Amino acid sequence: MLVGIMSDSHDDMQRLAAGVDFFNSKKVSQVVHAGDLISPFTFEALGKLDCPFSAIFGNNDGDRLLLHHKSDGTVQPQPMLLALEDRKAIVVHEPTSVEALAKSGEFDIVIYGHTHTAVVKKVGETLVINPGKVARLHKGQSTLALLDTEKLEVEIVSDF
Repeated sequence: MLVGIMSDSHDDMQRLAAGVDFFNSKKVSQVVHAGDLISPFTFEALGKLDCPFSAIFGNNDGDRLLLHHKSDGTVQPQPMLLALEDRKAIVVHEPTSVEALAKSGEFDIVIYGHTHTAVVKKVGETLVINPGKVARLHKGQSTLALLDTEKLEVEIVSDF
């Protein structure tokens, strides 16, 4: 299963639309967003995904009730538990609990956002992924992640 992972889009509709187009071109089976969508109008772009979408709230997501409503309930409070084929995943926004979650041995995959920096690492047998940021905020490139759940491999993509 190929899963698209993004985070911290911060209302950058141009980069968000490019990310949606990229994920559609790769024929991902699911897209996960690790928070900071910001505004409900982001679903204009996300609604063009050819696959299921799920997300959590980040620290900058303002009108959470409207975000939840506009997303048809696909944006939820964190943490979010996901079954990605036979892999057990958890999604959080901020990195404070990432190490403990990874070390717990309860999850195959821990996904987080917030830092705007892409990270792929193993903590024991757990794969930890931060896809970086979609938005062109501050320094650095816009990045996304592609996760192959069968091989448990991740590619960070900046050219999208």
